[in-house]
Amino acid sequence: MPAGAGVVAAWLLARVTRRRREPEPLNRWQMVTINYPPQRLSEPGELPEPIARFGEALEIMIRPAPGGRGTELGARLRESPARGRIAKAAGRTAEGDARQVVQSALRAAKSLIETGEVLQRPAPPTTRRRTAGRLSERATLHARGEGGR
Repeated sequence: MPAGAGVVAAWLLARVTRRRREPEPLNRWQMVTINYPPQRLSEPGELPEPIARFGEALEIMIRPAPGGRGTELGARLRESPARGRIAKAAGRTAEGDARQVVQSALRAAKSLIETGEVLQRPAPPTTRRRTAGRLSERATLHARGEGGR
């Protein structure tokens, strides 16, 4: 076997073993950066409705963003039966989908804080759904983390 083949084999073995790692924990922090002073967001009752509606089911982190660029707002699911309630509230059954619900709530909160409203995607330009429109809609849902597989 040539000398370089051993190096390539070791590299391939390391790459394959990296892929077999444990899946991400369900209580991983989800973060968004908001153009808003951290002092104002950390006041009692300042959390926007998309986040506040989850109550004790979420653990919230508020800290200044690096470089003075606003605030980092983070949320993660607490280890509790509330995780199942969040998934059910979204009409989903898998626990992994509960993280997507949290991420959507963070994006809605960011939009509400920065613009005063939750921005929605525009209505389709035509009343007839065509192939290109369906593909665009599917890509948008996938980008937001809501698309099916």
